[in-house]
Amino acid sequence: MLTVSGLTKSFGGRVLFEDASLQVNHGERIALIGPNGTGKTTLCSILLGLDEADTGEVALQRGVKIGFLPQEISSAGDQTILQVATGWPLDPASKTEQSEDKELSFSSDLPQIEAKAKRILKGLGFQETDCARPAKTMSGGWLMRAHLARLLVIGPDLLLLDEPTNHLDLESLVWLQNYLGDYSGAILLISHDRSFLNALAERIVEIDQRKLLSYRGNYDDYVTQKAARQEQLQAAYKNQQREIKRLQTFIDRFGAKNTKASQAQSKRKQIERMDKIELPDSTDRHVAFRFPQPERSGRRVIELKNVHHAYGQTVVYRGLDYTVERNQRTVLVGPNGAGKSTLLKLLAGVLPIQHGSRELGHNVRVGYSSQHRVDTLTLSRSVLEEASDSGAQVPEQTMRTLLGAFLFRGDDVFKPVSVLSGGEKSRLVLAKLLLDPPNLILMDEPTTHLDMASIEALVQALKQYEGTLVFISHDVYFIKSIATSVLHVRGGTLTFYPGNYDYYLEKTGAESAVDGLVADRKLAAADAAAGSGPKAREQKRLEADARQERSRARQEIERDLSTVEKRILELELRQKELTSVLEQPDLSRNSLLPAKAGRELKSVTQELEALCVQWERLVEIAQRS
Repeated sequence: MLTVSGLTKSFGGRVLFEDASLQVNHGERIALIGPNGTGKTTLCSILLGLDEADTGEVALQRGVKIGFLPQEISSAGDQTILQVATGWPLDPASKTEQSEDKELSFSSDLPQIEAKAKRILKGLGFQETDCARPAKTMSGGWLMRAHLARLLVIGPDLLLLDEPTNHLDLESLVWLQNYLGDYSGAILLISHDRSFLNALAERIVEIDQRKLLSYRGNYDDYVTQKAARQEQLQAAYKNQQREIKRLQTFIDRFGAKNTKASQAQSKRKQIERMDKIELPDSTDRHVAFRFPQPERSGRRVIELKNVHHAYGQTVVYRGLDYTVERNQRTVLVGPNGAGKSTLLKLLAGVLPIQHGSRELGHNVRVGYSSQHRVDTLTLSRSVLEEASDSGAQVPEQTMRTLLGAFLFRGDDVFKPVSVLSGGEKSRLVLAKLLLDPPNLILMDEPTTHLDMASIEALVQALKQYEGTLVFISHDVYFIKSIATSVLHVRGGTLTFYPGNYDYYLEKTGAESAVDGLVADRKLAAADAAAGSGPKAREQKRLEADARQERSRARQEIERDLSTVEKRILELELRQKELTSVLEQPDLSRNSLLPAKAGRELKSVTQELEALCVQWERLVEIAQRS
């Protein structure tokens, strides 16, 4: 239905595509991926005819309609939300939309269309009362949802969606994933949400080395296939380089000799005719960097006691008790409106305690990263200047290395903050946070607007982080990579699961990893029952078992440390004795003693070195427990 052939496109002196090709068939689900800046949005503009390629052709089958959702909606007219979703009245701003809207507008069954629009708007998180609200009174995120609803009502033959999940909460994301799973048309999707791509994609198309490379299957399949392709590419590259070296050696050796000149010229042309193999850009690899670490806090990091919180007449928490312990990495999950962000803000001190108390533990320093974190940046500064304002006193080279780990490389650090994309600004805020990290980090949707390489950079940084972390996220990959415990929030009630996300899914019987985030009725019922009776006793037993296990582990580490320290003292004393023996001036009279003492000294020294390494490892473990 859509064919792209020989596409070449340059932008700002940089080649985005070179002889690239793509085929989209009826009913296909294709994910278009690649780091920010590789040309995904530009390709969408070319497919829609909003931009022109330098060379190449885009052929759309006759009668095929394309519906497009951009990353941002600039403004809204005087339409209500329902009118935006149904396409009435006509919007003259887009010829494509106008022709599609006419089909809806002159339909003989407008009530049916409105009913469909209301169902879709509800699925995307709108309330019934929102339908009559003027669209221009809504935020950009809600306006984006309304335009997404419009596309789903129209039901074009090809949906072209550029980051549709950026402005969705968890329940809306799950609803959209299920809706698109049953969609009859083709879908070309740009997204950095791995679980979303795994659920929907049947083919992955990656922009790589200015080409469009296709992989069958979902995102996990792509990862496996790409690794195999890269191994093959590396092997082919090495073989080609060996052949080029062999030919060049002959040219260098015999090129000046009359008898061999024609052969040398032939081999030179052979090299020129070769289709040179290019390896992927080495900057795509992750930068190894040891991030600064915070000071160690007390075991009890922060505690909320008997906290009440309400927004007007709407009570969110009544008599809330919650304690965060050192080194926990807890993800907050639960349905919309349950109070996850409110809880995070109460912990951060952003919201005042209306009743009850908030107590910080010994030596605790709190860092809070909200969903609107980019608003804290100074736009007139450069990336490097903004990073320098983190409060950390570190050399510029160290700072540039850290920025490199968050994909600001080379001259990128001199860019003004004002020209950065949303994803780049998010990366910069997170880099600043980890440059001088507090020992308690609270993060609300840290992966929003981040591409996959940026998410991976954040994952690697947080894996190194030795403090305590509480966060909210809808990215299942990120959660599974980081969380070591789960806190389910619903109806002002907190249910703690002392294990990773897979443990939580197993204990709650959630139907899928994404469903577990929003807590369906089955899970909600399980949590409600957890408040009393056997389930409550089971929950308390699990928490008690977890505390006892941590205590046993600490005691075992302390015993091991004591044993190792005692043995180190014994060996150091013996090492000193043997050294003293070997330094005696009359030792040569006994020919056997020096050799025996020397062998023992070597053995003692080796054991001592090994025990010192073990001692350092045990101390590090003890500090984290």
